[in-house]
Amino acid sequence: MKARPLEKNSPGKVNLLLNILGKRPDGFHELETVMQPVNLCDRLTFERRGGAVELSCSAAALPVDSRNLVHRAATGFLQTAKISDGVRIHLEKKIPLAAGLGGGSGNAATTLLALNELFGQPLSAAKLGELAAALGSDVPFFLQNQPALVTGRGEKIQPFDFFSALRDKAFLLIHPGFGISTPWAYQNLARFPEALNGRPGRAQKLISKLQTGDWRAASAEFYNSLEAPALEKYPVLALFQEFLRANGALAALMSGSGSTTFAIAENRAAAESLVEKLKSRFGQNCWTAIVPITG
Repeated sequence: MKARPLEKNSPGKVNLLLNILGKRPDGFHELETVMQPVNLCDRLTFERRGGAVELSCSAAALPVDSRNLVHRAATGFLQTAKISDGVRIHLEKKIPLAAGLGGGSGNAATTLLALNELFGQPLSAAKLGELAAALGSDVPFFLQNQPALVTGRGEKIQPFDFFSALRDKAFLLIHPGFGISTPWAYQNLARFPEALNGRPGRAQKLISKLQTGDWRAASAEFYNSLEAPALEKYPVLALFQEFLRANGALAALMSGSGSTTFAIAENRAAAESLVEKLKSRFGQNCWTAIVPITG
């Protein structure tokens, strides 16, 4: 009897804070970031088949060979686990590309977890963590499903219970129709020494405020070092934030290296009102999504 395909949701994330603490000797950047899962999901389907990795994708713009993180995650998993069987994977994309929402990183982590399940758990959690860290700085976060303080170059994960300040709130995600390359954002950070060499401790300060539920105190702590180059090159992103705050958003920030701006609204109705106002001001072309904050 043929085994049924294994299907998994692959959620996105936003960075409630991203504080770069300088460039490391290994070429990576030291960081502290507060990452929050977002229930906007891609969908992956996995089947044991053949003797190689075969990937298909609903997004024509994405490569389906070793340039794709899913393909690299699957190849790395099979090699590390010494599995000669192949796997067929289909990726249905819902998260925008080059958006700062962690779509590709989440897809890679979901692939590692799913293949470990599909092949009977041959690898330990520690080994999966090593594979994830080798794939990219955001990948280890997606091996778990809680908000987390992420440090080092992204491999050190300290999960937290869901923040009381976010309970019953909603994310409004806005993608402007263009992406921002993560390598470009980091390369151009060198022109902004204050953003490149941030003040340590900002992440823990935000976490403490979010845990107590004090929005007035927390709203002043949202920060993203990578806004320095991104908002200079793409001033519309700064205009989004100003407009969102002026129209009732509790907070507004660029996620990751962009280009997605997220706002935190009091509830879904408030987020829907923000969307209407935003589109009447900036036009209908922006991709938007309203995602209730769960937890």
